[in-house]
Amino acid sequence: MRKTNYLIVFALFTALMLSGFQCASTELTSAKLYMQQNNFDKAKNTLLKEVAKNPASDEGWYLLGTVYGELGKFDSLVTAFDQSLAVSNKFESEINQSKIYYWANSFNSGVSYFQRGNKSTDEDSSKIYYDKSIDVFKTASMLEPDSADTYKNLAFVYMSSGRNKEAIAPLKKLVQLNNELDGYKYLGEIYYSLGTVSKSAYSMDGNVQDSIDANKYFSDAANILEEGTKSYPGDADLLKTLSATYIEIGKSDVALSTFKALVDKEPDNKIYRYNYGVVLLSNLEFEKAEQEFLKALELDPDYMNAVYNLAVTYVKWGTEMNKESEANEKYSEEYKKKYETALPYLEKITTSDKSDAAIWELLGKVYSVLGMQDKALDAFDHADQLR
Repeated sequence: MRKTNYLIVFALFTALMLSGFQCASTELTSAKLYMQQNNFDKAKNTLLKEVAKNPASDEGWYLLGTVYGELGKFDSLVTAFDQSLAVSNKFESEINQSKIYYWANSFNSGVSYFQRGNKSTDEDSSKIYYDKSIDVFKTASMLEPDSADTYKNLAFVYMSSGRNKEAIAPLKKLVQLNNELDGYKYLGEIYYSLGTVSKSAYSMDGNVQDSIDANKYFSDAANILEEGTKSYPGDADLLKTLSATYIEIGKSDVALSTFKALVDKEPDNKIYRYNYGVVLLSNLEFEKAEQEFLKALELDPDYMNAVYNLAVTYVKWGTEMNKESEANEKYSEEYKKKYETALPYLEKITTSDKSDAAIWELLGKVYSVLGMQDKALDAFDHADQLR
């Protein structure tokens, strides 16, 4: 009987040894108690001792990440959770649930701050809300790095706060994760805008670096927009920015062939007609540009982009006719007919949108050329009031 008891004791001891003697350490036991008491600072210090003594403590790392979450230290949370998963997948489910919980909280806070920033009429207050929104969206992206919505909203906050360069990284991530139209569209617009600013700076100060920057931005715009049109071939915003970019980088021939092919393929597509007209106008092919804009307006009489560019076509056409006649010393009033043709289109724009100073100024110039001085003064006054 005694022999049997010894055998049982030995078997139990052996089983404990083989199972690694799974008794919780003093640090783990103490940390859990501190966590129950919501004493997270002490729990953190105790768990740091645990993982320093036992780096392979998957539970220690998991609990430490949990404590960091309670303390709002999410970068440390991610590190601790990653360490736990590097040891084993024992707490993978709990870790994923915790990350999703904190991601949702951060995401919702980011949206709330963003909305408050948009609604605020005080510039300083808007900036504070936007900055807070950016911080929590960054936290959300750290917790769930594959969430496309997080990067999309982060980019929108940057753009709303005028920090377009900083919006580039999250927009690139949006394209990478989701091949999303907004990613291509806003990236293209930002690159094009930055290129325009650098080009303008170069024309003012002659700094060669500005010229280099402009070329780089326009090139980046063309690349991302070309990539975008492969997935979204008929998108008006992509095509509009792409045609303008081609003109800036001296690829008018590429733009002409690209948009002519699109028009030939879909002759009743107003967007293709419009973009082809824009490229023709940039090449001073006024008659052909006129035909494309008129066709676009035939398809949609209220297509205001086509209305505006048709007006611009007539104004530029008249200006070129006047320059040519002066150069040849054959003075003629014929060019004014083009200004007269432009007039109803410009007036249509100011009727539908009274907030564009540049349109009012152009209208004022046309009135002046046509000798309509009272209307010219009124148009210039509108432009000044809007600036």
